[in-house]
Amino acid sequence: MILMKGEQVMRILHTADWHLGRTLEGRSRQPEQEAVMDEICRIADDEKIDAVLMAGDVFDTVNPPAASETLFFNTVHRLSKNGKRPIVIISGNHDNPDRLQASAPLADYQGITLVGRPIDHLLTVPVPQCSMEMMVSAVPYPSESRLNEVLSVMNEEERIQEAYDERLAYLFSKHENDFRKDTVNVMMSHLFVAGGKESESERPVQIGGAYTVSTGSLPKRAQYTALGHLHRPQTIHHGTAPARYSGSPLAYSFSEANQPKSVTIIDVEPGEEAQVQEIYLSSGKPLVRWRAKNGIEDVYEWIEAGRDGNAWIDLEIKLTEALSVHDIQQLRKYHSGIIHIKPIYAEKEAIEESLRSSETPIDELFTKFYKQQTGGAEPGSDLIQLFLELINERADEENHAESGRDADCVRSN
Repeated sequence: MILMKGEQVMRILHTADWHLGRTLEGRSRQPEQEAVMDEICRIADDEKIDAVLMAGDVFDTVNPPAASETLFFNTVHRLSKNGKRPIVIISGNHDNPDRLQASAPLADYQGITLVGRPIDHLLTVPVPQCSMEMMVSAVPYPSESRLNEVLSVMNEEERIQEAYDERLAYLFSKHENDFRKDTVNVMMSHLFVAGGKESESERPVQIGGAYTVSTGSLPKRAQYTALGHLHRPQTIHHGTAPARYSGSPLAYSFSEANQPKSVTIIDVEPGEEAQVQEIYLSSGKPLVRWRAKNGIEDVYEWIEAGRDGNAWIDLEIKLTEALSVHDIQQLRKYHSGIIHIKPIYAEKEAIEESLRSSETPIDELFTKFYKQQTGGAEPGSDLIQLFLELINERADEENHAESGRDADCVRSN
């Protein structure tokens, strides 16, 4: 149950992972990003928000387009209400920490606090609309380079993991020791917490599990922990106080198809348990997957019916023969939102299914298939080895997609 708005209750809006400037396979998302930024500003006004926490990845690249920077400045100007509504913004792994913080001298005048690199002290943030103060443990994306530390001289994932977790636990503990009883006390960071569910659109901050923080390391005295990096809105269970990823405001990959997007509102007062509410967002085109089991005829039927007319489409078509260039051009002409066209050939699918269901070793099945196709010729050992490598790569890709984890790593950032 959400606390009623009163003099001693602070309303905080938590958002993250805007990724301004991000495209979808070269298609601009600028109009969608403008619409969702406008929606967030309206929510802040309609919900009578007192303060805003933005938990990193403002931009999608360290050198964002000018239009994206303009959108950012306009958005935070609206959110700040000329300094009446304070905003704390930290950098994520996609942001250039120094560039993000460069405008801090001007932003400070409007109650906008920009933090590019991890700092060793709490922020004291006056919140004039509710006549209180908020203490913020602001920890931007904490890579070794941004912490300006080498956490382990041993290049072993397990040791790096231990050292990283210990270092952040120490930092969080140091911060929370300065929390006060008469203030609202929150923590905000951009990182991966063990147990979080990822999407393909994130570029994870960890190598394997090296850049992962355990739930036990999160500050226990924080009344709310505002997290950024994971694009799926979710709560991390680590004790009595809520820790939450607000998620991205738009779907940025097809792994997020049909995934609701939201911002989080926190009602909290000094010394009391925070109450959390999720407000769903409606801006932006949906990302959907079409699976045409009956071939291209299915697709034309769906287009004529106006199905998902305002969506980005990931299309998979079962075929008996290859699509012509004309067919592909026609599909894209009739639905401009089609991003991927993936043909699935019946013969290939039958072979793969046979391989999956058979108990015969896969190299023997390949040899048998090869002989059938070549009139009895034996495949060489090099060809068999190449086939096995391709099969293993395919299995790795499928496992990768199921876990929602991206192969990029940004430990050097």
